[in-house]
Amino acid sequence: MSEVPVRHLNLQGASNFRDLGGYRTADGRIVRWRQLFRSNHLGHLTEADVKIVRALKLRSAFDFRGIEERATAMCGLAEIEVHSLPIEPTVVAALRARLAAGSLSAPVALEIMRESYGDYVRGNTHRFRTLFARLLDDRAPLVIHCTAGKDRTGFACALVLHALGVPDDVIGEDYLLTNRFYRRDTSSASDLPDDVRQAIGSVEASFLAAAYDAIIADYGGLDNYLKEGLALGNSERAALKARYLQ
Repeated sequence: MSEVPVRHLNLQGASNFRDLGGYRTADGRIVRWRQLFRSNHLGHLTEADVKIVRALKLRSAFDFRGIEERATAMCGLAEIEVHSLPIEPTVVAALRARLAAGSLSAPVALEIMRESYGDYVRGNTHRFRTLFARLLDDRAPLVIHCTAGKDRTGFACALVLHALGVPDDVIGEDYLLTNRFYRRDTSSASDLPDDVRQAIGSVEASFLAAAYDAIIADYGGLDNYLKEGLALGNSERAALKARYLQ
């Protein structure tokens, strides 16, 4: 029996680098290993990290970072074609506004996080539609990432796994793996209180649920969102499954 690949690749410069392979779909198929990855940004990879990533033969990276975020830490692997799908970060600015108003707390931070997930649906669906159009091209092996690889990336990968037929409980478990592996940059947003930084440096099931609530409100359900919002009809989903399932 062949050895099962490792899901989490222990990179010093990208702590949240994970394989989406191996998950079983509702109809008994399996997501192919070493085709779809998710990560935090690839701008701080060590020499050892680069060797590991190059061994994966990645062809494409889909980068959800905002314009300024991306400019501060560019991917240094020339062989990877980077596709920028910018979703500008809003959370830290909102937190600083509440801090200035004297109304910031960890519960407030969590609510701002949930609002940002709803905004992925309300204001950034076109970015995720572009992602799926690219996934239908021959661009794998590929990695989907943002800065931390937990929010924009987490929502995107939840959509990908749902489109492939992975059950919701498994999708939720994959989403929460960030809390196990992601090493937060302790210098980031250092002006915010520690409990607030802890709240925004991890993920909660309620964040993803907030995105789903926005989908239900605007599209009636996740499958209809895939069809109407992301242009992923039955034939496109079948093609996606043919490419990424075994």
